[in-house]
Amino acid sequence: MLSNIPDFDFILEAANGQELLDKLPGNVPDIIFMDLQMPVMDGIQATELAFERFPEVKIIVVSMYNEDRFVIHMLEKGVQGYLLKDTSPDEVEKAIRRVIEEGFYYNDFVSKAMHRKMTNRQPNKHPHFPNSCNVALSLREKEVLQLICDGLSTTEISDKLFISVRTVEGHRLRVLEKTGTKSTAAAVAFAYKNGLLS
Repeated sequence: MLSNIPDFDFILEAANGQELLDKLPGNVPDIIFMDLQMPVMDGIQATELAFERFPEVKIIVVSMYNEDRFVIHMLEKGVQGYLLKDTSPDEVEKAIRRVIEEGFYYNDFVSKAMHRKMTNRQPNKHPHFPNSCNVALSLREKEVLQLICDGLSTTEISDKLFISVRTVEGHRLRVLEKTGTKSTAAAVAFAYKNGLLS
């Protein structure tokens, strides 16, 4: 499927997380498609170590696991997208291009998982997230974050809110700073988990 997408090169394949980490030095791709269930080292641990060693890399999970807990957990780890294994080739290409251009891709499946997590949220116990009572997003920051959750691109948000692309990006960066997160995916997961979005 990936080899049929124009403009991108398929540069490496690994049978498990350890093999991936062994192959990455000197050959780091823009995007890694990460399975979760693998022998030797699973995708969860491989994701953590890949981000730790190669912070510039972007990871899209491709898994058969469609449970909310897997989706939310991986978003909190900082992955840029989560696709199911029956995803169409067109959506895979859309995800690649959106992650390259915007830094993340949320389809309807991911947005609904985050919404369900928000409506059934438990007290925040994540060790990497600051206490939500110390986080205060402005109305515009919440608006931009909500539109990101709805799957809009930076350009689409700019058009919808009648503000510049640069202003949208500024709001997004301030959200990351305020929430203490390193990616838009993690910021969205934090916002839903702590009731910052309605």
